[in-house]
Amino acid sequence: MEALLLLIALTAIFGVAVLPAIRRRQERREFGRVPDAAAEPGGPGYGAPAGPRTGSGAPAATGLVPVDQLDVRLPGPDPELVAALEECQRTQAWRPAGQLLALTDERELRWQRVQSLAGAAAMELARWRAAGGPADHPDEGIDGILAKGPRSDAGWLRRWRAEEPGDVGGAEVYAQFLVWQAMADPASADHRIILEEARTVCGEAARLAPEDPIPFITELFIARGLSYRPADFQALWEKVTRLDPAHMGAHLAALPYWSEKWHGSREEADAFARQAAATAPAGSLLPALPLFAVYDHLPEVTLSPGMFQGAVVGDAIEAARYALHDARPGHPVEPHVRHLLMCFLVLAERYAEAAEQVRAIDGYVGAIPWVDRENPANEYAAYRALAIARQ
Repeated sequence: MEALLLLIALTAIFGVAVLPAIRRRQERREFGRVPDAAAEPGGPGYGAPAGPRTGSGAPAATGLVPVDQLDVRLPGPDPELVAALEECQRTQAWRPAGQLLALTDERELRWQRVQSLAGAAAMELARWRAAGGPADHPDEGIDGILAKGPRSDAGWLRRWRAEEPGDVGGAEVYAQFLVWQAMADPASADHRIILEEARTVCGEAARLAPEDPIPFITELFIARGLSYRPADFQALWEKVTRLDPAHMGAHLAALPYWSEKWHGSREEADAFARQAAATAPAGSLLPALPLFAVYDHLPEVTLSPGMFQGAVVGDAIEAARYALHDARPGHPVEPHVRHLLMCFLVLAERYAEAAEQVRAIDGYVGAIPWVDRENPANEYAAYRALAIARQ
């Protein structure tokens, strides 16, 4: 909704809850190989960027994926995307990603892949800069950049835009990439300039593919960052829903605008989520949207599991469970719902049900709430350890 979730698209920005320290110490004794850094849940936003695989250590004799092998790039398996992305990053050539998107017609899956490609490009560039890689000279121009050959600074995405400016996939990924960059540093003096550029690229993508909702979904993130008026945001939302009224990714992108952290309130966000859930067609994941609304309005710190066992959270949990049961098989956004549901089930001390979700999603952590944390793999591992140990 938002790993820069960048091309898991959208990117940007936000916070969860903390279990008592005594429970964390006990859990580390029971799962002694779960690293200390994983022990404390804590959290910034929807569609934050997913980075490279990280972490250390492994659960003891559980059959679970070791922490250092958890994939923080994706919410769930997509071997075709992984193969294309790794080829792009290895060769700095864009065609594997371009060909994959050209063959991806299913709208929820295409949105998911755009998000992931954009997020991976943003993190690749961030790692290059953090490692001291030289920036391109401002007067060098695209020809000079391309002449340098492969280097791990997301040059494949620049080449995509330079060589095929009329390719809608490249425009969609680049727009989301710019969004992730802007949201990664909202205090930057360039924040608004980057978002304005992203909006321009979204317009180009929309002209190239007028019936594709993805450019308008990406603009939902931009609308939040540029503080669109409610009437303007609603007009944009109507463009999205005209093209795909039940798109789960679009609803995840739109929901934060109505939250009290951005331009609405708890009541407005709740109303938006409940309306979507109430009008959801069969096989949709929209009934799970109220759980995301609850998440976006959690207090920064709570030491009591009581709030997670109350009616508001309980109803949202049950709605999410219903959505997963009723969703069409293989729904691309299903892993996003399972990750957040697992988190809430642990916080509600419903460990056996949480363990069921672990078994469905283990191996991947590129989803809310983990991508909102400093170390997604370790955060996920802490919750996973509680679910498995106490089921």
